[in-house]
Amino acid sequence: MDLVQNKNLLDSVDARTRLAGSNKMEILLFSLGTREIFGINVFKVREVGRTPRITKTPNMPRGVEGLISLRGNVIPVLSLAPFMQLEGVPPGLGKTMMVAEYSKRTLGFLVHEVDRIIRVDWERVKAPESVLASNQGLITAVIELDGSNLVSILDVEQILANAFGEAMIVDITPAKVDAGTSVFFVDDSIVARRKIAEVLDKLGVRHKHATNGMEAWTRLQGLATHALQSGSKIRDEVRLILVDAEMPEMDGYVLTKNIKSDPRFEGVPVVMHSSLSSEANRAMGKSVGVDAYVAKFDAEALADTLRPLIER
Repeated sequence: MDLVQNKNLLDSVDARTRLAGSNKMEILLFSLGTREIFGINVFKVREVGRTPRITKTPNMPRGVEGLISLRGNVIPVLSLAPFMQLEGVPPGLGKTMMVAEYSKRTLGFLVHEVDRIIRVDWERVKAPESVLASNQGLITAVIELDGSNLVSILDVEQILANAFGEAMIVDITPAKVDAGTSVFFVDDSIVARRKIAEVLDKLGVRHKHATNGMEAWTRLQGLATHALQSGSKIRDEVRLILVDAEMPEMDGYVLTKNIKSDPRFEGVPVVMHSSLSSEANRAMGKSVGVDAYVAKFDAEALADTLRPLIER
């Protein structure tokens, strides 16, 4: 198997930590054999190399090509092109494989070729228009590149849900809270918002949500202003704020810094909930002041993290 770690691709932990709170992200650009340009957060990519020999196994979901052994671990390999339903995709498997980590899972993604890494401000990362968003929810954001080309950022959480099914929500013990207890959460992934809402419903708490960091910050400021004008505290309206790490327009690190630096939100815990599940990313969250960090998507772990913070 000819798969090597690309040291130019993967920054050091210190370099990654410096990006936290800067509202910048690094994106690995790739193609699926058509003119469209796609991207994935570099933080999620562990290795890139030529596609190895893949062991076919029966009853694999559509788009899952089989399994490989990577340093003693058996991981599934997904071909991204079938999920996107693009026209003009070359026949055969992609010649390049990206090994990525999502929600404590390591997977291989087959693509046609990898291009380069770009560093962009999250402000340039926009939510897709409805025509793109309707593509089964697989495009979570778009970036204008070089004034003409668009880069589509894939919602890998939705792709994995399509391939393997959504995580089942087991029985969750309700939280001991007042009837008016509310949680505000923000996530740009449709499937993530649906599962978060399901957990909060089982905990027995009301909830409001936003679909990107800028929208969340605008709405939270409005809630804080209203609370101040009415002589109450924002904690009476919002007991906890749950943020994703990667979001269009403003990432979860900058959003957390904004919340923590605004005295109106004193006493409101912020929990980061991300598919970036490495210790480096936990350190990044801690550096901007999150009160807890939960890897996606473990419903029981999320409920166990939130429960003591909303009950106190």
